[in-house]
Amino acid sequence: MNSADLLTDAFGRVQETVHAAVEGVSRADLHARLDDGANTIAWLVWHLTRVQDDHVSDVAGTEQVWIAQDWAARFDLPFDESATGYGHSAEDVAAVQVKSGALLLGYYDAVHEQTLAFVRGIDGRSLNRVVDEAWSPPVTLGVRLISVISDDLQHAGQAEFIRGVLSRR
Repeated sequence: MNSADLLTDAFGRVQETVHAAVEGVSRADLHARLDDGANTIAWLVWHLTRVQDDHVSDVAGTEQVWIAQDWAARFDLPFDESATGYGHSAEDVAAVQVKSGALLLGYYDAVHEQTLAFVRGIDGRSLNRVVDEAWSPPVTLGVRLISVISDDLQHAGQAEFIRGVLSRR
């Protein structure tokens, strides 16, 4: 297994987890909160997708799917189109209202495809390329991609947890 295969597998696991969290969930459950300050399934999946879109498009030198494929207009959220969910308040979380799980999954799958198109061309040497010098030590491509995968899996797992709690109510 080479670097591209490993990254493709890891992002594939994220996709499986996102789909498991969203498929068949009612619109009400997508927006349900376990308490007033909790995240929703819709917000978690939107946020993890926005972060993946933002970070991977940055290192790949491509335009974000959110903008290039007009997902921002389809979602019609009350935020600047550059918003990814970082720093969102409880009120901002509540403002992420989506029409359906299919919309969330459509955007996620489009980002997933753009991500795979990029990572399939990566070799081990390119993982050492510095992509962000704002940190000490500077962030390499490999570290950035593992960070995205880790963040995605955590949020997708949280969404699955919420789905499980809601299904037992």
